[in-house]
Amino acid sequence: MALHHVAFATKDLEATHRFYEDLMGFSLVHAEGEARPPTDGRPAGWIKHVFYDIGDDECIAFFRIENMGEQADFSTDLSTSVGLPVWVNHVAVRATFEKQDAVRERMTDAGIKPLMDIDHGWCRSLYYVDPNGIMIELCVDTPGIPADADEALAVMRAPMSGATA
Repeated sequence: MALHHVAFATKDLEATHRFYEDLMGFSLVHAEGEARPPTDGRPAGWIKHVFYDIGDDECIAFFRIENMGEQADFSTDLSTSVGLPVWVNHVAVRATFEKQDAVRERMTDAGIKPLMDIDHGWCRSLYYVDPNGIMIELCVDTPGIPADADEALAVMRAPMSGATA
């Protein structure tokens, strides 16, 4: 199995489109919309769902909704609205150094600086925050995640100094 798509909310489809297609270089590959007539005392509403190709037939998608049950003050970010640093909940997309360089150039030309640029040892990551407050990571494997299930489980279960869990 592989990722088909991940979907998030947006309040601004045009800003989201500019970020993902024009700056990140992900092509818009599908969009659909549906209007809901007023019924049972509910006002008319609508939904749009747009999909951007992030490679290997996988997509990042966004919903723009109006009167579909959302709270008026809903937040589109994944981390800060729930009290976490922006880097905790994020999307990492497999990239190449050439892709990172091209995105960095387009972002710089648009006046957008990366949030972070980190060599993790097993990958090199370039991070940006999209117009919805979602952090997007362009990740180049160098050489990639070392697969060692026993070691991973041991680290996962190891107590941390000063930590309770």
